[in-house]
Amino acid sequence: MSSPRVRPARPDDATAMARVHVRCWQQTYRGLMPDHVLDDPGFVDARERLWTHVLAVQDDRGHRTAVATADDEIVGIAMSGPPVDDDAAWSSQLFVLYLDAAHHGTGAGPGLLEAVIGPEESAALWVAEPNPRAQAFYRKHGFTPDGATTVADGVTDLRMVRTPEA
Repeated sequence: MSSPRVRPARPDDATAMARVHVRCWQQTYRGLMPDHVLDDPGFVDARERLWTHVLAVQDDRGHRTAVATADDEIVGIAMSGPPVDDDAAWSSQLFVLYLDAAHHGTGAGPGLLEAVIGPEESAALWVAEPNPRAQAFYRKHGFTPDGATTVADGVTDLRMVRTPEA
């Protein structure tokens, strides 16, 4: 297995990105989300429609997307964009960062993060609670919980923010 490489996502990546997205959700959220959501036969098709749309309009909306590849296969995905909160104190929001579990610890995660959010850029993200591995990863990259939480599909998410010093 070769070391993953990170590159900008392209429109023809949508199908593979959808498969990785669903596989990572199944790896990460099994036991936190209902199985019928994770195993829905239409889940991959729905994610493919999402990624096809995002990749078609990303430049117009200020989104940045990246993929990690190993042996010519997409194994990780990331997307950032403008904050959704009008009064946000950060310049970007991380919406997606998923890496197939077989590639954890390879450097692909930090590569994906840096490809969509610069290391000195202020940003926010939502991460599942509990998800200690992801939370430790984000802490290592300067994010800290700010106390905000939300619940969707039975999963509690906590917000983490990074505000680099000027």
